[in-house]
Amino acid sequence: MLRAGIVGLPNVGKSTLFNAVVANAKAEAANFPFCTIEPNVGVVAVPDERLNVLSNIAGSAQIIPARVEFVDIAGLVKGASQGEGLGNQFLSHIREVDAIVHVVRCFENDDIIHVAGSVDPARDIEIINLELGLSDLAQIDRRIDRTRKQARTSKDAQFEVTVLEKLSAALNEGKSVRQVSLTEEEAEIIKGLGLLTNKPIIYAANVSEDDLATGNDFVEKVRQIASGENAQVVIVSAQVEAELVELPEADKADFLESLGVKEGGLKSLIRATYALLGLRTYFTSGPKETRAWTINAGMSAPQAAGVIHSDFERGFIRAETVAYDDLVTTGSMNAAKEKGLVRSEGKEYIVKEGDVMLFRFNV
Repeated sequence: MLRAGIVGLPNVGKSTLFNAVVANAKAEAANFPFCTIEPNVGVVAVPDERLNVLSNIAGSAQIIPARVEFVDIAGLVKGASQGEGLGNQFLSHIREVDAIVHVVRCFENDDIIHVAGSVDPARDIEIINLELGLSDLAQIDRRIDRTRKQARTSKDAQFEVTVLEKLSAALNEGKSVRQVSLTEEEAEIIKGLGLLTNKPIIYAANVSEDDLATGNDFVEKVRQIASGENAQVVIVSAQVEAELVELPEADKADFLESLGVKEGGLKSLIRATYALLGLRTYFTSGPKETRAWTINAGMSAPQAAGVIHSDFERGFIRAETVAYDDLVTTGSMNAAKEKGLVRSEGKEYIVKEGDVMLFRFNV
């Protein structure tokens, strides 16, 4: 399951956003710093309209969507890497996630205190990124000290020291690990370190409901920063998400339309996260259930089968595969077969977004 950590300064809307996208979560959203200490965790279904369509075609008894785990991590402050505001504890929580959602305050509101006294997205981003970078730098320098002893007799250790020194130099220049060009071998060397500035990041520009459709000058500042560090920006409104939770399902679309948008922040966040991590969705569908499965882009049919169960990958024979659009157009699996749209794919087949698959395998 994809794990995304929601981070940012205190009072930027993290817990409000978390509560909204994880409607039954119990995170406290209070108007003071450090109202969240232990990370709140919530699992949410990935919105995907295709599931209902496939379920109707197959007459499925249930629908099982893909899921994303959101982790609401307490607000970081300047000096977090040295333990300020319980920073070391909070930073360790970030190491455990697959991607970072950095919530940046992009709205003015005199009733909500800003920890720095004013709204300035560039400054806020710099504070968080600096603390993440300093934490990585300390970890890398400790690793270099330990590995140098082994490097006297080990070529592998010598190579690791070279890679770590390259990253240390970049971090000292104010860059993130994401901005350093690494070979596959170099990337593999540092994989186990869980470096914070190496994690894919999405900036969630938190705006008032009036700016949700168009953004504002604060959002433009966030976009300028993101463009320089291979990051994405999604405009969200924690205020709107909180209001959506209270509305009946039938009224949500009308409310969003009145604001000039087609979807809420959850869909935007998940779509951006999937794109950033190179994730794809395929489906299995039958009378028992229609289910979405998340895989990495470029996975072969046996690897995709292994996401369901390792036995499926080991005993893989073939995959009966039809594109989602073809199945919907024809109206049934049998009709798709009659038109020659259901393919028998072997071990070399690379699964595509939206494939509907039935795996044949030996136990």
